[in-house]
Amino acid sequence: MAKPEKSAAIAELTDKFRSSGAAVLTEYRGLTVSQLTQLRSSLREHASYAVVKNTLTQIAAKEAGVTAFDGQLTGPSAIAFITGDPVEAAKGLRDFAKANPLLVIKGGVLDGKPLTADEIKKLADLESREVLLAKLAGAMNASLSKAVYLFAAPLSQTARVVDALRAKVEAEGPVAAEAPAEAAADEAAEASTEDVAAGGDES
Repeated sequence: MAKPEKSAAIAELTDKFRSSGAAVLTEYRGLTVSQLTQLRSSLREHASYAVVKNTLTQIAAKEAGVTAFDGQLTGPSAIAFITGDPVEAAKGLRDFAKANPLLVIKGGVLDGKPLTADEIKKLADLESREVLLAKLAGAMNASLSKAVYLFAAPLSQTARVVDALRAKVEAEGPVAAEAPAEAAADEAAEASTEDVAAGGDES
């Protein structure tokens, strides 16, 4: 490879390292072109999979400040440069390696931190970003529903709860007045429940 071509290849690899949130180094010895194409296709949404030259990759990694692949760039190498969900990319590599044992996951880097092959497999066992966001949204919706219920409660009901709490504090004297806020909140909640039940009986 001519020097200008080497420089261009190094610059391209350096840019890929810098623009990727994660990268996984693999050895593909024995895989066919068709199998590599299949792997690229399965990773397309989350990563680009590129066959690389070890010497040029070593230089590019050093320029990009990546040390995770030091000593591992041997044999026929290819790197998954991950720009999407790293969990989904790790799943794709792990699943492909299970079906095609000739693909060897050697290590990786995630947000600048080195990952071993075992850590990449553990990453693949995590839930995807979409699943986690869906669970978070569900939890938030549940909390919002409770908040809406409280805000929708009649003002008269809220006033009765406050009056009941104030009367209880006055009856029990100064010691009770100094009780923790958490205890007061529990009393308010109990009074609210009793009030709602009473309201239902009246109807």
